[in-house]
Amino acid sequence: MIRRNLASSLKHYAAKFPVIALTGPRQSGKTTLVRHTFPHCAYISLENLDIRDHAVRDPRDFLETYRDGVIIDEFHHAPNLLSYIQTIVDEKHNKSGLFILTGSQNFLMLEKISQTLAGRIALLTLLPLSISELQNTQYNNPSYEGYIINGLYPRLYDKDLKPHELFPNYIKTYIERDVRLIKNIPHLTTFQTFLKMCAGRNGQILNLSSLGNDCGISHNTAKAWLSILEASYIVFLLKPHYNNYNKRLVKMPKLYFYDTGIACSLMGLHTAEQVSNSYAKGALFESLIIAELIKHQSNKGFDHTCYYWRDKRGIEIDCIIEQDQALIPIEIKAGKTAAPDFFKELTYWNSLAKNDPKKSYVIYGGNATQHRTVGTLLDWRHSSSVFRD
Repeated sequence: MIRRNLASSLKHYAAKFPVIALTGPRQSGKTTLVRHTFPHCAYISLENLDIRDHAVRDPRDFLETYRDGVIIDEFHHAPNLLSYIQTIVDEKHNKSGLFILTGSQNFLMLEKISQTLAGRIALLTLLPLSISELQNTQYNNPSYEGYIINGLYPRLYDKDLKPHELFPNYIKTYIERDVRLIKNIPHLTTFQTFLKMCAGRNGQILNLSSLGNDCGISHNTAKAWLSILEASYIVFLLKPHYNNYNKRLVKMPKLYFYDTGIACSLMGLHTAEQVSNSYAKGALFESLIIAELIKHQSNKGFDHTCYYWRDKRGIEIDCIIEQDQALIPIEIKAGKTAAPDFFKELTYWNSLAKNDPKKSYVIYGGNATQHRTVGTLLDWRHSSSVFRD
């Protein structure tokens, strides 16, 4: 098993809260992680129709067997259990680590949880593997193009699959199934087109009207479908940072895929060489690195604090991280040889924000780390070192 960085946070919160909810995309490794972290805890999966039927029809009897603790996998299939779990937790005076819940549909779980288990539950998210988790394993890849095309879903590495074997089936089996469970979409072919259009806009400022027009759907439909992809952990929206420094700013979010392997599959890219020659290489590299930064914070049990900054003149900082009441500006460059203009936008922003250049970074596609007067040039494999943990 590849050691997951979230494991220590999972143990930490299980020692403090009676209920832990672990969400994340399908096949991100949630079941493996909780079973490995809590090996002596009973385990049940609500994917089993007989078990699910018992949980839905007679939740009180169902939970009676597990009053001393249980892992309940795919919990979103029986959200009615939450009220009964609350009763058990209160009877046991909030004893720690009683119930470990996992699920892949974020807002369906969180809506119920916020109503019934507030103050009794810790919410954690397991995203696909991070580059740092693979660094010292047999799966380490010396090429960022290799990570971009392969993505970071555990199954690809565990089962020695090729991207063209995993992702088309993942998209069909999981994404489309989740879509139908969450929202009734009459024209699935149009939704498939919408997915591909989103992949083509990876790394771009979101324009819902343009996206909807290109797919033949309304602005509101595009917004609703995008929320489904967010809830399924397929895409995320990187919000702009609003410290204006007397400049007019772009205030729309940027669209990114959590996993570049899925984006590549939707774009028809099948090899690392195709990625290297693609017009989208820069955006895909940017997506890979920003997702890595988000995973670092998520694995610590925190909500991410990543943003971007862009003014009306088009000057942009790819990522700004808020940490300890300070801002960490980061530029992301796919080039493998450092160029003088890599620090151009950082120098401009540091001057506006009166920020110490030593606390700014360029994460690039090369293999060297250099500390310069204008900022730090950082090897892409060590992007998480921007954090002061």
